[in-house]
Amino acid sequence: MGKVLVIEDSKVIAPALMGALKLKGVECIWAKDGVQGIEMAKREKPVLILLDLMLPRVSGFEVCRTLKTDDSTWRIPIIIMSTLVDAENKDKAREAGADHFIEKPYSMAQTVEEILKYLPKVK
Repeated sequence: MGKVLVIEDSKVIAPALMGALKLKGVECIWAKDGVQGIEMAKREKPVLILLDLMLPRVSGFEVCRTLKTDDSTWRIPIIIMSTLVDAENKDKAREAGADHFIEKPYSMAQTVEEILKYLPKVK
C-alpha cells in the first residue's frame, strides 16, 4: 500500500493517529516540523501526506505549496488536518494545493475512514 507521512508537531495527536491507522494496516512515518516533512516527503515518496498547518520552522501552507510545486512530490495527495477552520484558511489551503481538509478536533474513527478513502486500494 505504501507509507503515509504524518507532518504534525503534536506529540499526542501524531502517535494517536498513527496508532489508529496502524490498526487498519497502514504504515506511517512521522515528521515533527515542516522542514523535516518536506525532506521526508521527497526522500520517502509516501502515498499520502497528513499535514498540520501550524508547524514549527515552516508553516503547513508553505509545506503544501512546496510539495505541490515539486516535480517529485506534486502527485502525492495532501490532507490538511487543522484547527484553522475558517473559510480564509481553508481557501489558503486549497490555493496551496491541498486535496482535502479535516477539521480538528475530530472523531478518530471517522477521520481514519476518511483517510482510507485516499489510499490506494490493496489488490
